[in-house]
Amino acid sequence: MSLLKIEEKNKLNNIFIILSGIFITNAIIAEILGTKIFEFSFFKNFNLSVGVLIWPVVFITTDIINEYFGKQGVKKISYFTITLILYVFLIVFLSTKLTPNDYWININNTDPSGNPFDINYAYNTIFLQSTGIIIGSVFAFLIAQLLDVFIFQKIKKITKGKFIWLRATGSTLISQLIDSFVVLIIAFYFLAPDGKEWSINQVFVVGFDNYTFKFFVAILITPLIYLSHFIIDYYLGKDLAYKAKELASKD
Repeated sequence: MSLLKIEEKNKLNNIFIILSGIFITNAIIAEILGTKIFEFSFFKNFNLSVGVLIWPVVFITTDIINEYFGKQGVKKISYFTITLILYVFLIVFLSTKLTPNDYWININNTDPSGNPFDINYAYNTIFLQSTGIIIGSVFAFLIAQLLDVFIFQKIKKITKGKFIWLRATGSTLISQLIDSFVVLIIAFYFLAPDGKEWSINQVFVVGFDNYTFKFFVAILITPLIYLSHFIIDYYLGKDLAYKAKELASKD
């Protein structure tokens, strides 16, 4: 970026900060909410993690960062996000070890139907399960991101910068195949709380459903990728946008 003027660097920094904020926020939310598995209403027995619903936003931001800031841009934000995820893991873990206040226990000692309810047990069960997802995601996320950035740049070079949809969708489909299964195997099979472990069959059923969802979403969000490129190119200006993409390709 040394060939850029100060004003150009400021514009690119603004884009990077916005994309990084979107990327980090959605990645962490996905980690926290990912413990809940729900049945997709349009298809019977089609099970998804809530966290999967948010990952398409991460797909888009990964590919856009890759386009304008290259491999180093994606690696930088990926490593930083992993650091923040580990910080979240530490705080969540420590929170489950704190002695609950009696008043908090007493006002939450029954459910809406009047049945006995252990709020501290529920809190610890949910959030300790989240820690398993976070640990699994650290490995899955890192592998998927590095694979995504590698495939993205390879396709971009082969196609000589043409076919945005091919490099964006192609890199996502391959990297998320790994991510969809690794995180579930670690979080729900190896690191699940005692008595809460999934069977390996359940892991692969949900993993397959999650990847199927990601597969179709990756294709459906292609117009959003082009829209994002249009908005960023408009903000940067034609010359700066071209210059940034060229520098990103040489990264």
